Amino acid sequence: MSWLVLIVSQSLLLSACSFGQPDGQQEESESVTRPSVESKVVAQDLSIPWSIQKQDNVFYITQRTGGIVEIKGGEKTVVKTSLSKPLSSRPEAGLLGFVLHPEFKTNQQAFAYYSYDDSGDHYNRVVALKRTANEWTEEKVLLDRIPSGQFHQGGRLEIGPDQKLYITTGDATRQDHAQDPSFLGGKILRMELDGGIPSDNPFEHSYVYSYGHRNPQGLAWNRDGELYETEHGPNGYDEVNLIKAGNNFGWPKITGDEKGESLISPLAHSGEPSWAPSGADFWNDDLVFASLAGQSVKRFDTETNEVSELLTGFGRVRDVLVEGDTLYFVSNNTDGRGIPRENDDKLYAVDLKSLMKEE
Repeated sequence: MSWLVLIVSQSLLLSACSFGQPDGQQEESESVTRPSVESKVVAQDLSIPWSIQKQDNVFYITQRTGGIVEIKGGEKTVVKTSLSKPLSSRPEAGLLGFVLHPEFKTNQQAFAYYSYDDSGDHYNRVVALKRTANEWTEEKVLLDRIPSGQFHQGGRLEIGPDQKLYITTGDATRQDHAQDPSFLGGKILRMELDGGIPSDNPFEHSYVYSYGHRNPQGLAWNRDGELYETEHGPNGYDEVNLIKAGNNFGWPKITGDEKGESLISPLAHSGEPSWAPSGADFWNDDLVFASLAGQSVKRFDTETNEVSELLTGFGRVRDVLVEGDTLYFVSNNTDGRGIPRENDDKLYAVDLKSLMKEE
């Protein structure tokens, strides 16, 4: 693998998103060069990558257009996904979230979130997949008919320290429904790995764990087991939230610094410039998250609630994965909103200790 020089810079972004428009579509940036660190290209020529997983020495990366890329020892293979419904080609839709089963080594199972069209209607679903000799096969539908719209699909899947499956869903541009606990859009959902509803969920007989979300796309737990979330806001006002069971995070009643009775305001927000935050992970006590419109990887300090820029120079960033002191991330310049560079998109690796020394 070749080594690239990463130029870390600081950007000021302006977003053109409105309440019903796509997230992170337009950006203007002004860069100030900061000290360089080395980055490694782990894989290239990815097609709209969305979610990164890693088991031992193998990476698993979903492509929004279909297929799961498996990377081992520098060799890249696109493994077919055999799904029971055709993938939707609508903006922000397709094969999105993906997470390996905790017992993947023995059962070869994983979970996926994908968008599909059905007789003029549009939905998202959560399914269990099985890795066979030549493909990933849809074994079971765990949750279906999650609302889908022109934009705001949500789509992140993560398994929490409680061994439950957590799912982010967007409001599907039906913003008022985010306040309705019976509506699956604009929520964080929580389910058993077999698809059942956990008995300790905050709403009886419901997958809903928290509500009042617009388009959440990042989930990560700190060392104390607390759940943090990143979320796309309207016209900027993107958020970092601390998620607690049953809480209402306010969309569309409040945004930014606004307050409301029984509504939870974010720990941090972007203001008018847009981050368009996506995948997230923890490194020590810092939340590290991808930024699409911000064209960067950002860091949220959980002690000060301040957001700073870790690195830029790769265009749009969709997902991050922290393993030890290594940060892996995927660019997303082939999604129709970025400017593709040669051999985009790519999976990169950066040493976090070296990066922190350069700050």
